Amino acid sequence: MGELWQVLEQKARLVGFDMVGVVTAVPSPNLHAYQRWIDAEMHGQMGYLARPDRLARRQDLNHILPGVQTIICVGLMYSTLPVPPTIASDPSRGRISNYAWGVDYHEVMPPRLEELAAWLKAQQPASDIATKVYVDTGAILERDHAAAAGLGFTGKNTMLIAPQRGSFFFLGEILTTLEIRDWRLEIGSVSNLQSPISPMPTCGICRRCLDACPTNAFPEPYVLDARRCISYLTIELKGWIPRELRPFMHNWVYGCDICQVVCPFNRFSQPTQEIAFYPQQEWDSVAPPLLDLLTLDDAGFAERFAHSPIRRIKRTRLVRNACVAAGNWGSETAVPALSHLLTDPEPILRGHAVWALQQIGGAAAQSALADLREREQDGAVLAELNGR
Repeated sequence: MGELWQVLEQKARLVGFDMVGVVTAVPSPNLHAYQRWIDAEMHGQMGYLARPDRLARRQDLNHILPGVQTIICVGLMYSTLPVPPTIASDPSRGRISNYAWGVDYHEVMPPRLEELAAWLKAQQPASDIATKVYVDTGAILERDHAAAAGLGFTGKNTMLIAPQRGSFFFLGEILTTLEIRDWRLEIGSVSNLQSPISPMPTCGICRRCLDACPTNAFPEPYVLDARRCISYLTIELKGWIPRELRPFMHNWVYGCDICQVVCPFNRFSQPTQEIAFYPQQEWDSVAPPLLDLLTLDDAGFAERFAHSPIRRIKRTRLVRNACVAAGNWGSETAVPALSHLLTDPEPILRGHAVWALQQIGGAAAQSALADLREREQDGAVLAELNGR
């Protein structure tokens, strides 16, 4: 390998990444599969994924960075602590995906990528090198490019899996006009910065992730129907969660880790060295009490999740999700908080609180619903009252 590549490995480690690989900046070979997925409308309400201008960028990366030659792909592990069974199985708590227990990775990774990009330019002072940095914000199929760069393989759960590390890692990219041949590298050169990568395996006959998904979000291996995915339902979906899926969401209120937790490759996962990703409020960052979430106002939400990725869904979506979890909990303990939400100005919160109260039942819940029926005028909330 060329000297520049060796120094790049060292620099990537110094700025805090766990994996790095490079690949020629050509369109993903799986672009046709992505288009079929879009045509099948499995992207749900994520309309930005189907925009013609974004498809054009995926088909020709020069629309993103004119003259682009190379993609540098990096990985940063985020797995922290195993969740105690008493916490994970407590239905009075709302589960949060592992990646959101600490500081938002969008605050951690971009500055490091920019530092690495600036360093790269400094290595070739006589060249006019351009760069573009992304952390899941660009119109590129980053998992495909990372797989081509040797960071891992795509599993049946559509996650990128690193054979000796598992799948609990974030991806980031630097697009650059620097050519790979300048580095004297083979396409797909990779380093995980700690130990050599074994020949790339596959999922084989394993289907644990497919069988474990409570909402049956995988119509076939390697295909995710986002419209049924708990992560989509709790994060990306801005509207009403389909009634038929709510019972299967259990107590997840932000994201879901099930298809990763059951993956055999994640037995190799090691705790990250990045302290920013560790829970900021002990176990309440991992699985906060549902009663705390149900009673959040805008100010309380903003303060609690100021540096968390959860902040982007805002209070309404998080409380909506907590209503579903409370309904699945089924405890009358939640009735006062849910009854108070029946006066919330947001119809979506009143409607999901209705569903939760219907699931819980009991005299107090029925009384609160009867009072609401007398004054409610929103059609969607009335539909919930009527069980539709």
